[in-house]
Amino acid sequence: MKFFRLVIALFMSLLFITEAHSVTPTKQQIEQFKKLPKSQQEAIAKKYGLDISMLDSTNKDGESLDDENNSSVMPRDLFGEKKDNKEELTDEEKFKPQPDELKPFGYELFSGEPTTFAPTESALVPDTYIVGSGDTLTVNLFGKEASTEEATIDREGRLTVGSLKPVTVAGMQYADVVQLIKAKVQQEMIGAEAFVSMGKTRSIRIMVLGESYKPGAYTVPSLASITHALFVSGGISEIGSLRNIQLKRAGKTVTTLDLYNLLIKGDSSNDVILKPGDVVFIPPVGMQVTVDGEVRRPAIFELKEGESSQDLIAMAGGFSAAAFPQKSVVERYTGHSSKTVLQLNLFDKNAYTPKNGDTVKVPSSSQELDDAVTLIGAVSHPGNYSWHEGKTVSQLFNSLKSDLLPIADYDYSLIVREINVRGDIEVHQFSLLDAVNGKQDLELKPRDIVVVFSRFQSIESEENALNTMALTKEQLKQQEKIRLWDEYEERKFYEFIDLGSSFDKELALSVAEEEEEEVLSITEMLTNKDELEDDEYAVFSRKKLLKPILAKLNQQATKDSGLQIIGVRGEVFYEGVYPMPVNADVHDAVAAAGGLKESAFLQNAEVTRYTENSDLQHISIDLSTLNTKQGTEHFALESKDTINVYPIPNWQQDRKINILGEVKFPGIYSIAKGESLSSVIKRAGGFTDFSFPEGAVFTREAIRLQQQQQLNKISEDLRRDIASKSFNNSITDASLSYQDMDSLIKDLAKVKAVGRLVIDLPAIASGKRDLQVEDSDVLYVPSKRNSVDVVGEVNFSGSHLYQNELSLDDYLTRSGGLKPRADEDRIYIIKASGLVEVPNRGSWFAVNNDFELSPGDTIVVPLDTDYIDNLTLWSSATQIMYQMGVAVAAISSLGN
Repeated sequence: MKFFRLVIALFMSLLFITEAHSVTPTKQQIEQFKKLPKSQQEAIAKKYGLDISMLDSTNKDGESLDDENNSSVMPRDLFGEKKDNKEELTDEEKFKPQPDELKPFGYELFSGEPTTFAPTESALVPDTYIVGSGDTLTVNLFGKEASTEEATIDREGRLTVGSLKPVTVAGMQYADVVQLIKAKVQQEMIGAEAFVSMGKTRSIRIMVLGESYKPGAYTVPSLASITHALFVSGGISEIGSLRNIQLKRAGKTVTTLDLYNLLIKGDSSNDVILKPGDVVFIPPVGMQVTVDGEVRRPAIFELKEGESSQDLIAMAGGFSAAAFPQKSVVERYTGHSSKTVLQLNLFDKNAYTPKNGDTVKVPSSSQELDDAVTLIGAVSHPGNYSWHEGKTVSQLFNSLKSDLLPIADYDYSLIVREINVRGDIEVHQFSLLDAVNGKQDLELKPRDIVVVFSRFQSIESEENALNTMALTKEQLKQQEKIRLWDEYEERKFYEFIDLGSSFDKELALSVAEEEEEEVLSITEMLTNKDELEDDEYAVFSRKKLLKPILAKLNQQATKDSGLQIIGVRGEVFYEGVYPMPVNADVHDAVAAAGGLKESAFLQNAEVTRYTENSDLQHISIDLSTLNTKQGTEHFALESKDTINVYPIPNWQQDRKINILGEVKFPGIYSIAKGESLSSVIKRAGGFTDFSFPEGAVFTREAIRLQQQQQLNKISEDLRRDIASKSFNNSITDASLSYQDMDSLIKDLAKVKAVGRLVIDLPAIASGKRDLQVEDSDVLYVPSKRNSVDVVGEVNFSGSHLYQNELSLDDYLTRSGGLKPRADEDRIYIIKASGLVEVPNRGSWFAVNNDFELSPGDTIVVPLDTDYIDNLTLWSSATQIMYQMGVAVAAISSLGN
């Protein structure tokens, strides 16, 4: 805590100073802050109002990325990052849905800049076309003479064809002109026949006025219609009418074009041909009504006087398949600075008379299935199935072999059923085998969810089991689809369970996990079991599929109904918390936990129960009749009951010890509980003539785990100390650079504990000492050694032949002597047995040469910590180095 406080104080002194004297932290300081544990970073941030995410926006040089991209005039925050002056959205604005803006119907067809769109010259000329000055007709003559004449109507409206007398045709319809030419040729040119077609047409001048995109006068082909005039003028403005476009000729309205007839019905009967001097007038838009929701064409529509709600829905393309018109809503302006809401049934023709400004919203039907049940989990065909009165679980399966995955649990399945309008649920438990055999074939209700679990809890155990099965190709394909099913079913399941918003869901799941821990900790578990990570659980494991069910049960729990969960622990396959089914008994609880292990003690189990006064009550039950129809199998369970299944007294699994090295019969030996090491050595035939029992290495798994935890803690404390030092001396004051320190920490963190227990094997073998062996113990008896190792701060580390007359200083001298960095006062000896002895070399009266060395000893010369200005670093590192030395000594023994 001292170093942690130092980190906080010094870090804050650098960061939280006045803006006028702000100093940007160095890269090393920011990196050290990031090295702190997450909890400590959050504590600092919370206390001083920091945003930890700001530390992530640094480049490889430790500079803010914003400095490279944004303007330098932007204000900076305490970390030197530039602030964005944009106004932040309010919480309401952030979470308010932003629907797509509806646009008026039809305007996009004609919108844009004016175009040169015109009818093609090869278009068929209608018989009613009025010819005039500038039109050209092509006359083909056949008979005595064959010729082709191009005749153009002159300014006086006369048409001259070859040598024929001119005739006045201006103002005549095209069909009449054709008949006139044919008759004239027949009269004046005996034996000739004429075929007449329209050549080039003239251009006419018209005007487009009113709410046009660009009103004005335009020159268009004589075959142009009203719609052509709209294209030429750029279309209709936002406030122009699409349903009342007027064609005025000589001051009178000739016709009115309703573009909705053209756009919706394809009716172009009123899109007449224009004449010179015509005026296309676009008045302002009339009554507008917005239609949104479940219609095929949501938009803003223009209505004429007298049009009904049915006409409006027809304009919108009708209702979509998901529409629910019976609950339609109309928002209407009242004319008093407010709006009102009308709810109506749009299937009723007389229910609604549209008014200007109305907004009609057609809601969608519920996604809920009325007469259906859902099947999920370890099944071949998950999904929704039809329901009818009297339908049972067994009717969902034609064959357990074909309809279930190979991993399915035949003994534990659930039905999740809604029981009220609030969406509260209850759980019914059943066995698939019993259901198919007619013993427990539960009747289904609408909207039931049937959950089939895997009989495996972890992915690893599930895959191992599948690898031993002879699966068909189709079954293998089903295994590949499991992950996809998992995503689909989880989403559907959460929708059914309805935990509310995503935040509420996470909160409910967290509370459920806490409740699970509370139930399981009623009596503390004495055995340590490795918990799986979330991604290590099988897709259809109890852990994954029960999580949302437990969360929902926790969410709906009340004082009257209680929390409908039970706990099972002890000698069962899957300890944990489970939903309490309707009419729950001990048999149900044991089945939920995967059944009893071989080691379960049937004659006595215990149910722990909360009383009304929140006291604990312990009830003894007998499990020996669990599979019969009598006894305590049907002992009724209550809310939050916990069943504890005891192991058989003195039950033990196969315990083993591994004896290696110089014994007559090395190998793995089964051991009894409480058996001594001397007994196992005798069973192994005793030591060989080449054994060196004084250097025996004995390791124990429990000790290894404990040592590894201590090493990890020391390494983490050391990292925090370096972080404190870096802020205290800005790193540059230290003898080691930041990179060197960081490298040292990483190297030390890689040290793995050996789990060695220092023993006196000769004394144990002779019966003077005793050591009880445990499961997974390892004893290595090395061969005789005749060397002494020297490691650490000497010029030449190595091994030397053991000589009885040589002293400690002699071996150091043979290793080239001590380095300048060596700490002569802290030299220590690791004996072959693992004991550590420190010779007295610092006392004035000490005699250096009388220290007795033995074969297999290791002399360790540590580094003088004066080379680092803070002893904390190396006092911690030395503890790790000691473990490293023990490991080296042990490994060295193994290698010899």
